Amino acid sequence: MTVPCLKEPCFVGTFLETLWLGIASFGVPEKRGCASLPLNSRQKELCKRKPYLLPSIREGARLGIQECRSQFRHERWNCKVAAATAAGPLGASPLFGYELSSGTKETAFIYAVMAAGLVHSVTRSCSAGNMTECSCDTTLQNGGSASGGWHWGGCSDDVQYGMWFSRKFLDFPIRNTTGKESKVLLAMNLHNNEAGRQAVAKLMSVDCRCHGVSGSCAVKTCWKTMSSFEKIGHLLKDKYENSIQISDKIKKKMRRREKDQRKIPIHKDDLLYVNKSPNYCVEDKKLGIPGTQGRECNRTSEGADGCNLLCCGRGYNTHVVRHVERCECKFIWCCYVRCRRCESMTDVHTCK
Repeated sequence: MTVPCLKEPCFVGTFLETLWLGIASFGVPEKRGCASLPLNSRQKELCKRKPYLLPSIREGARLGIQECRSQFRHERWNCKVAAATAAGPLGASPLFGYELSSGTKETAFIYAVMAAGLVHSVTRSCSAGNMTECSCDTTLQNGGSASGGWHWGGCSDDVQYGMWFSRKFLDFPIRNTTGKESKVLLAMNLHNNEAGRQAVAKLMSVDCRCHGVSGSCAVKTCWKTMSSFEKIGHLLKDKYENSIQISDKIKKKMRRREKDQRKIPIHKDDLLYVNKSPNYCVEDKKLGIPGTQGRECNRTSEGADGCNLLCCGRGYNTHVVRHVERCECKFIWCCYVRCRRCESMTDVHTCK
């Protein structure tokens, strides 16, 4: 049974959980119609006007979830929730659970990577010619440097359209909320949404193709392209590691929690959080924290994936796994391949 969440910050987290879970779960969402999707009234209206964007929204959700799990796969919090958590509104396990409304560093990363995923997928779809109202970035056409021997051409990714749509679809207006705690968390989430979008824009790169006799590269045609989402994920992970704790009281703007640091500006690409994270060591089914018991660890590593840190000092179990594979394969004339059957033994360590 799912416990109802009535407080506003929790509602917003639950709403985003429902949104991403719903969009990511539908096989072909555009065939189901906007009314059947877990969207608020503003998003349903946007969906009705632009139903062709639904595959991109689904792909954005998939990108964000996949990259979150990839970046944190070796850490105590691995972007997953406890398997025994109550089923979500669509009958599937929640994607993020407690972290969506906790106001922690993990909350910051989730909002940033999901907003970035939406920018990336929508922009890619525009460049691929899958939509009528956007395509390549037309502002870069017919420009360049004659003296430098290059000009803009090809199809530059229109990241500004992707960022516009991400803001329109995801950002929840602060003016529609009540309560100080609600406003701080929502302001934090809006800021982290934008930080995710800024990461995509910051990592835009220029690719060029040479033209000339015998590959002389007398003239180059250049265009702007987005980085791989993996690279964007690495940048956001670095922002997560250096995230800034803010005050739980909001005045005209958000401020750093530490009074002696409040003169240091907060930049729009910084990740912000309000509350300190739990240690994620022990399972908490109510909050959807799976704990680290049974997680595979690296006995020789000093990093986050090492048995000492990942197992939270509880120690680890070691068991031997037997691997059987084909090896030393040779082609026999004519016409088949003969292989040996090789066995190897590997020690696997799991947290107690």
